Amino acid sequence: MHDKNNKMAKIRLIHINDTHSHFEPTSLQLSISLSGQTLAPYVSAGGFARIAARKKQLEATLCDTREMVFLHAGDCFQGTLYFSLFKGEANAEMLNTLNLDAMALGNHELDMGNLPVAKFVRQINFPLLAGNWDLSQEASNKKLTIRGRENVYAYDPLACTAQWIVKYAQGEPIAIFSLALDQMLDISNPDHDTPFVDSIETAVNTVKAIRSQGINNIILLSHMGYEADFELAEKVEGIGIIVGGHSHRLQGDFSALGLKKDDDYGMVVNDTYIVQAGYHSLSMGHCDIDFDANGKIVRFNGKNELLLGRRVFLDASMTKATDQIPYTHARQFIDSHPNVVVCKKDPDVQEILNTKYVPMVRKLQDRIVAIANKPMRHVRIPDEIGASELAPFVAESFAYTMQKLGYEVEFAIHNAGGVRNSLHQGNVSVGDIAGKLLPFAVPVGVYKIKGKDIAAALEGAINNALNNGVKGTGDGSYPYTYNLNFTYLSDAPKGQRVVDFEIYSPELGWQPIDPNKFYLGSSSAYTMKGKEGYEALLNISGDEIVTDKSMTDCFIELLTDKPDELNRTQLTQQTWWHKGC
Repeated sequence: MHDKNNKMAKIRLIHINDTHSHFEPTSLQLSISLSGQTLAPYVSAGGFARIAARKKQLEATLCDTREMVFLHAGDCFQGTLYFSLFKGEANAEMLNTLNLDAMALGNHELDMGNLPVAKFVRQINFPLLAGNWDLSQEASNKKLTIRGRENVYAYDPLACTAQWIVKYAQGEPIAIFSLALDQMLDISNPDHDTPFVDSIETAVNTVKAIRSQGINNIILLSHMGYEADFELAEKVEGIGIIVGGHSHRLQGDFSALGLKKDDDYGMVVNDTYIVQAGYHSLSMGHCDIDFDANGKIVRFNGKNELLLGRRVFLDASMTKATDQIPYTHARQFIDSHPNVVVCKKDPDVQEILNTKYVPMVRKLQDRIVAIANKPMRHVRIPDEIGASELAPFVAESFAYTMQKLGYEVEFAIHNAGGVRNSLHQGNVSVGDIAGKLLPFAVPVGVYKIKGKDIAAALEGAINNALNNGVKGTGDGSYPYTYNLNFTYLSDAPKGQRVVDFEIYSPELGWQPIDPNKFYLGSSSAYTMKGKEGYEALLNISGDEIVTDKSMTDCFIELLTDKPDELNRTQLTQQTWWHKGC
């Protein structure tokens, strides 16, 4: 036990969050007023090489009495082709280059279930903190497990606390633990045997346990969201600072650059500071903190910084014909902003990205998997022209890929909102699919369900999309299917709107659906959650299976194996017409 009569602990805290696989810089458009003229310059912002370089600059200016702590508040997965194509592998290697002290588990880390995280924690060289994630009952027969990994700090069910790590500053201990939002099961896809525990209760117990060991200096690395961080600070005493994520809040005044003005950096609630540093690797927060002997922060000085390159790109057409483009003045104005740092890229980090991942991404972006003989239109709800020509093929790809995995899938359903755009005539590349058509790496699964519940799910989804007798959540719920035929009667009583319901059998052709027979279906994990009208999909037999194949993976696999499939006439197009609307 540490002596409670401890000295002051001083740290320089650096933090990022919600990087979402944005390893390369982003072309960011600003809006500035200069000599009565409004300019909209583009700048090169952020990226991992700039984060690494700025970290080294801040480290080099440390005095001997202050220690560096570098934290990531979660959600490194998703966001770009680097995740769509490599899942967590590129994230692990690129995050390792930053030499983090710890990272929080975010909800998007679990979009594809536990397996990608299980792989991720075997590749990273820093602790993953997941203090309200109970791994104690995780099944041991999985392909890979997370329970018991030395670098995973999860929920301790015996003590009812989060596990924590300890860093030292001037010999004084600082405990760091993490919490994820309570709605993880609703918005993400953790395996059923690894539930999340109430965050407030876990925080209260954890702070008490930490202080019982004589450690008063406490940092919460949170992926609960900005408002939840404020709520926790109001209810739980004894936390010095909450380093947050999930809400993509860039604290500070960036309004002179055309960005939204947010709260001041380092909001205070009940002596607890709350910080958050934006999103997509554009920015980084840092603050110098002094803890007193009781763990209260008695000195706090810091800010968020946009990390920009040296060049500014101005559109000549936006200036008057007689004006000289005010490049120098724009550059000086941006550089002089107190929350901007012009930062070179760290050459070592940039080299890893350029040599190992950029060429692979560019190559995969350009790999042609199919040729569309005509433009392929996507609409969410069928109109006078017709229905989506793409969504049924995406649904087909789910069934096809699941069948290749050994599941005897008989049908598939996909929500219209899961397809993001149409396809032009001509070559269809991996980049078109992963970057435009299906940009979200959502996993695909398998479930066993009765015919009557399939009908109820289809009706519920269409009711929701059309606001037909219900207050819908948007037209993205509209269902597109593979191997299913039905007619939707919008003016029929609720529960009787899906008629002429058939399923296709390779041996027997189209057959009426038996309401009480079980069928094996496939959908995205999002649809399988039963939201947006799909509640009947929760009436499955046993547990659903969520695979590590994403929607993108499935569609690429179908077109790779069957490049002419896009040009095949859909047999179930009549499915999408409804009467009486």
